[in-house]
Amino acid sequence: MSKQDGRGRQVSVTAPHGEAGATILHVDMDAFYASVELLERPELRGRPVIVGHRSSRSVVTAATYEARRFGVNSAMPMALALRRCPQAVVLEPHFDRYQAASRRVMELLGEVTPALEPLSIDEAFLDVAGARRLLGGPFAIGTRIRERVHAETGLDCSVGAAATKFVAKLASSRSKPDGLLVVPPADTVAFLHPLPVSALWGVGGRTEEQLSRLGLRTIGDLAETPVETLRSVIGDAGAARLHELAWGRDPRSVETSREEKSIGHETTFEHDVVDREQLHRELLRLADGVGARLRRAGVTARTVVLKLRFEDFTTVTRSRTLAEPTDLGRRLAEEARSLYDQAAQGGRPVRLIGVRAEQLGGEVAALGLWDEDEQWRESEQLVDQVAARFGAAAVQPASLIGRGSRRRMPIQ
Repeated sequence: MSKQDGRGRQVSVTAPHGEAGATILHVDMDAFYASVELLERPELRGRPVIVGHRSSRSVVTAATYEARRFGVNSAMPMALALRRCPQAVVLEPHFDRYQAASRRVMELLGEVTPALEPLSIDEAFLDVAGARRLLGGPFAIGTRIRERVHAETGLDCSVGAAATKFVAKLASSRSKPDGLLVVPPADTVAFLHPLPVSALWGVGGRTEEQLSRLGLRTIGDLAETPVETLRSVIGDAGAARLHELAWGRDPRSVETSREEKSIGHETTFEHDVVDREQLHRELLRLADGVGARLRRAGVTARTVVLKLRFEDFTTVTRSRTLAEPTDLGRRLAEEARSLYDQAAQGGRPVRLIGVRAEQLGGEVAALGLWDEDEQWRESEQLVDQVAARFGAAAVQPASLIGRGSRRRMPIQ
């Protein structure tokens, strides 16, 4: 999800010569959470808008392009965002709205081609090779997608088309907001090489600094550097992968069935928390959310991971592999609480806490005569039924009632 502010935008205004091989499309919704909020507040269009909780300890969930031009980005502390853009309007997030909009967008994309790979709530890859005879070339298909999404949802998206996933994703980023960029296979190298090395997947701040020491500032610089030289700085695997990407080589295909590698929730507290019972309650609430998502996805987890961030921003993780895989929030909470008690480090104040389920697999194994989790399983299945009918807040553990739980969501 791009943090660009729209400057330096690059788009295709007509179908470029040789576009026929650019059949991998990357569709990315523009400032998705903020744009969904503006559907309810159309009078705020054109103004800097930030989505997030207005508190000193919260972070920016999303921002409109008007706010981004003041240097506001997702995951930025809200206090810093408001210093950079004091005139911004702050809107509380509504994750249920984003999920509903995402489902509709994915339905529309699925009508273009069954070769659809959702990446997240607001982006997806499509392979349109089989749709060209009916819908035209990549430019025509990309144009059709943007027009249909806007007509059906009121939201804008940007589309990149190329011969590979990497270049298609990069093209959609370059065309933001509300643009379409088609990169024909023959133009791939010319498109890539002037870009900064930071545009390559896997090049973060540290790797960029290491490459800069070698005088490598553009993708073209890296492409012309012997792999052996790159290995001495970033290792064997990283050197080979970046060198291939620098020449536009990316063998990955669009995967129509994509498995989640982990499911997790975390929260940042308004004030640092020391109280063990309060932290145990929060772990129960987070684990319940993770368990519900596991059951909706029809998968189980074999590993539980606890994440703690202390008042000095030191972050630790602890994990435990279960004897049997589970999809129950109570089992996850029990293990997470045990991990917390072991990692509490003398009762240090906790700023952030999280629970994550990993090693996801199939359904719960067949149970024997004695199922230690039988009562929990029946209770959580009943909660699922009630939540499906009346909403997630309709029923919750007694220990959490009246404690003002905040909804967790990924940041954009």
